[in-house]
Amino acid sequence: MRTILLLIISNSFMTYAWYGHLKHTDTALWKVILMSWGIAFFEYCFMVPANRYGFQEGFSGFQLKTIQEVVSLTVFSLFAIFFLKEPLKWNYLVSFSLLIGAAYFMFKK
Repeated sequence: MRTILLLIISNSFMTYAWYGHLKHTDTALWKVILMSWGIAFFEYCFMVPANRYGFQEGFSGFQLKTIQEVVSLTVFSLFAIFFLKEPLKWNYLVSFSLLIGAAYFMFKK
């Protein structure tokens, strides 16, 4: 659970670093890049421990990456809906469902 919580926090920072500037297109690109790097530092402060703890708890590298992708899509979906005000379309839900199915098979014995 600690790994997943850290991944959620990490992805929240990274999603904002990558996409938060889309609402501020009047800011110079070089400033946006520097601000994004600054925000990404905090992403790494949570991502690295998440992966280390997860590996120590028995997750494989493949499993950690799969968890990260599902968390990333979940965080991004919420960000896109509530921050960017974008609609959630049916085909997005279908594609996310297929990715969750992939995650299921990643952990299947």
